[in-house]
Amino acid sequence: MNSIPSVNLKDFTSGDPVRKQQFVDQIGKAYEEIGFVALKGHLLDETLVDNLYEEIKNFFTLPLETKHKYEIPGIGGQRGYVSFGKESAKGKKEGDLKEFWHFGQYVEDDAERAKEYPENVSVNELANFNDVGKKAYQTLEETAKYVLRALALHLDLEETYFDNYIHNGNSILRPIHYPPITQEPDNAVRAAAHGDINLITLLMGAQGRGLQVQNNAGEWIDAIAEADELMINVGDMLSRHTNNKLKSTIHRVINPPKELWGTSRYSIPFFMHPISEMKLDVLDSCIDEENPKQFDDITAGQFLDERLRELGLKK
Repeated sequence: MNSIPSVNLKDFTSGDPVRKQQFVDQIGKAYEEIGFVALKGHLLDETLVDNLYEEIKNFFTLPLETKHKYEIPGIGGQRGYVSFGKESAKGKKEGDLKEFWHFGQYVEDDAERAKEYPENVSVNELANFNDVGKKAYQTLEETAKYVLRALALHLDLEETYFDNYIHNGNSILRPIHYPPITQEPDNAVRAAAHGDINLITLLMGAQGRGLQVQNNAGEWIDAIAEADELMINVGDMLSRHTNNKLKSTIHRVINPPKELWGTSRYSIPFFMHPISEMKLDVLDSCIDEENPKQFDDITAGQFLDERLRELGLKK
């Protein structure tokens, strides 16, 4: 496959069983073949998108000493600010050419679950930053719920199979700033080749060239969304749970051509995580003689902890 398929979530939510099944079949096929789709018909409206980009640009243009106030030690970068070059891809020593922020779950109905997560960090200098971030987080979480419902049907599970696992899950909204490149990078790129940890990722900001996906032939292809699309991909947790039936595809963000080094790039992935005790054991329906069980049993929390250490975000 040499391009990213496009699907429309409104087909799934239309109430028309034919359109709904068509969406299930399309997204299931895409995730089995390349692990990515471009999604139209999502729940973000244009005003919220514009407001979110305005707020994150305002934050990343704050003085460095101000941003560092929001870099919280001891939590593995799970909330607040993570400074430039701190994260690296698994197996790579060079830090990625990016800085980012983390919004986390807003638990409002489970006091015990709330204790499990670090509190969200409020930016005092920007009056609207925190409210806009929360609204975007919850809207992307709702969009992701419908995508997972479609995938549950594709996997011959109950449509709401994932619902209780993602309610109050450990999901992360990560606004990323790739600053202008000021000198020849020493073997570093904006985001080195990697797979995502989580169930699925919903990416805002893939409209320009930069994101590339590795297809089954090992070729890098551009993943460029239309203005009204999110790019959505399978993460390692879902791939593991489905015995690699749904593909967690290696992807990267390449550096721009030299004439564009002076420009910033912004992207905003939403990493959909389940609650920590979800078992990622391979589904029985994804095991047969041709596809024996490939992965050991593990919980989502154990898997996340393992990967954060590999990424250098947790010691």
